[in-house]
Amino acid sequence: MIRATAVRALVLTAALAAALTPVRCFGDDSKQLPTKATKELPRELLSQLRKKKMPKHSPILVRIFKEEAELEVWKQDTTGHFQILKIYPICRWSGDLGPKLHEGDRQAPEGFYTVTPELMNPNSNYYLAINTGFPNSFDKANDRNGSLLMIHGDCSSSGCYAMTDEQISEIYSLARNSLAGRPSFQVQAYPFRLTPANLARHRIHPQLDFWKMLKIGNDHFEATHLEPKVDVCNRRYVFDAQPPPNSRTPLVFDPTGKCPAFVVNPKIARLTREKQRTDEVEYAQLLEDNVPAAPIYSGLDGGMNAVFLARFPGTVIPLAKVMPYASHLPQLPPISWVDNDGSLASKWFGTLF
Repeated sequence: MIRATAVRALVLTAALAAALTPVRCFGDDSKQLPTKATKELPRELLSQLRKKKMPKHSPILVRIFKEEAELEVWKQDTTGHFQILKIYPICRWSGDLGPKLHEGDRQAPEGFYTVTPELMNPNSNYYLAINTGFPNSFDKANDRNGSLLMIHGDCSSSGCYAMTDEQISEIYSLARNSLAGRPSFQVQAYPFRLTPANLARHRIHPQLDFWKMLKIGNDHFEATHLEPKVDVCNRRYVFDAQPPPNSRTPLVFDPTGKCPAFVVNPKIARLTREKQRTDEVEYAQLLEDNVPAAPIYSGLDGGMNAVFLARFPGTVIPLAKVMPYASHLPQLPPISWVDNDGSLASKWFGTLF
């Protein structure tokens, strides 16, 4: 009897310990993950991967556009370049155009973010979630704060990019497969597609200088279909920086300190400049034509893609009922960098548009 009682006690103790053990994060034993976090991609999407010559575990890159309410998933093909795989309409984002500045402002972040396995949340209250990694080093250098800024399901947002559960299931699976092949992937979050027409419409907005800086990284990607290398110095983003010729010391970037001398990969710089020259001509013509300028603030708390308006009525509310949005960025100083010929040049950053 005593032996039987002792055995039962041991069994109960073991069961209690198992119940108290937290579910492991992404990257650990997949048997302990919920089924929704381990689902295979739909057959149609797997077929698209084969047609586009995209290995299942090749890297992805996510691009988000608030005004258009669209999330793009790009995937690396067998040539090493990223190609568009799928565009998802965003079910809900909150706040207004412009970056997130502080906790509680309901703003969804804008900028360049890196997602690692520990930022994947298979046990989210919003079905599944991917933490964007806000605040990054740029945000911290500019005294921005906030937490738990996600791409998640449930079509409900308070500073996040909310998808439907079906959408986030696919996006989560694509992210999981990507992280199985590489330790991180990049998220690029923009206020809108950074075209000359959109920048001309928003030319009076206080965030214009910030958006022009984001456009440099956007142009690097669009001109090359390669993931831009992102660094931060002097409280600004820099892209695809490498040591000057004959330099014997590695580049060290201090987000709040002076930028080191650097060059941009010549091939990337050439392709990017070609795109920027074309954009500058179009932008100048739009200004000459005096295209109407958009209001500085929309007056709405975020938005959603039009395809969801009938399905989720009443989810966009006047921003005035939520918060007085009157924030703007401090003046951002230009960055000096070394051209291929060794001369200093800051015109790329100081005179864009």
